[in-house]
Formats: sequence, structure tokens, C-alpha cells
Amino acid sequence: MKKNYVSNSQESVRMFKNNFLESLSKVHFTIPLFIFVPVILFCTYKALFQNPIGIVTFFELFIVGLFVWTFVEYIMHRFLFHYMPDKPWALRLHFIFHGVHHDYPSDAKRLVLPPSVSIPLATGFYFLFNALLPVNYVFGFFPGFILGYLVYDISHYAIHHFNFKGSIWKKIKQHHMLHHYQDPGKGYGVSSPLWDKIFKSDFIKK
Repeated sequence: MKKNYVSNSQESVRMFKNNFLESLSKVHFTIPLFIFVPVILFCTYKALFQNPIGIVTFFELFIVGLFVWTFVEYIMHRFLFHYMPDKPWALRLHFIFHGVHHDYPSDAKRLVLPPSVSIPLATGFYFLFNALLPVNYVFGFFPGFILGYLVYDISHYAIHHFNFKGSIWKKIKQHHMLHHYQDPGKGYGVSSPLWDKIFKSDFIKK
């Protein structure tokens, strides 16, 4: 993504003339918790009590789901959010989905995915995993995957608005700030730099 403009103002720039569409593009950072924590609890209940897959299997699938999220986060950020199309209408879509965040990185209302995006995406991933996994295994895998998403979303907000004291969080924040202010063509991992290291898209940090 070519860096053309960056505002450090916390203003929430208007993207749509239509008030309803504009409202769909903004969200308080706690909203994903209210939507997806119940999903995690429901899936856990299904996996352990209604369609029991065994507690050991559940935790194995949960951890795998959490790990798979980190890969999906990296792939989506690098190849979807940072894909630069040529057509004007496609560039407009690109700005709506991610370009606005690079232009206004401190906009507090556009740091987590709005439900208008996160719910359809989560639903699509659920049906994909349900089709790929053995019967009822999705109820162990999916809550881990969704927890990974929540960690990503909330930590993304925190990276832009909190001052961290711990060394690990400072390194995570530094990694993302370099993505914004040094080279948006590197540092695609937000909650973890793991896949940047594996795919050699990490920064040389001194």
C-alpha cells in the first residue's frame, strides 16, 4: 500500500453520504466482545455437553483454531487488505476496508471490524471449517479461532491507544507502528509477528 497521507487526529472521517451506511462503518472497540464471547461459550457448551468430543480433543482443537487464526490474520492483512486494485470503484472499496485505517490510524471508531463485516466473515469461516472438519469438531476448533480474532481486534485497538509497560507488548506495538509509519509493505502480523518472520516480511529492528 502506497502511503499518501497520514493524519494522527482521532477524528472519524466521514466515508458515506448515507447516514445508515456511515453508521455501519463505525464501532466501539468493545462490541466484538459482546457479539463473539457468547459464540465461544455456545460452541464450548456444544463441544463438551451437547455433542461431546472429549475435553482433551476440545483443547487440542481450540489451540489449533487459535493458531490457524494467526495465519488467517496474516494472509488477509497482506493479500486482501493490502491488495491494490486499478479500477476506481475497487480503489474505493479498498479505502473503505483498510485504506482509511492507514490514512487515519488513530480513528478510534475504525480500529476493530464492524459487525457488518465481522459477522458475515465469521459465518463464512464457520461453514468452511464445518465442511472440512470431522463431525462436531468445529465446536472445538471455532471458539479457538474466534478467540484469536478477538485478541487481534482488541489488541489492535490497544496498540493505537494504550501506552504499554511490558516489554512484549512494547515490541508488538513497535512492530505495528513500523507497518504504519515506516513501511506498509512489511509487518502484516498485528497480534503476532510470527508469520512475518516465516515469510520474511518482518522489519530489521535495532
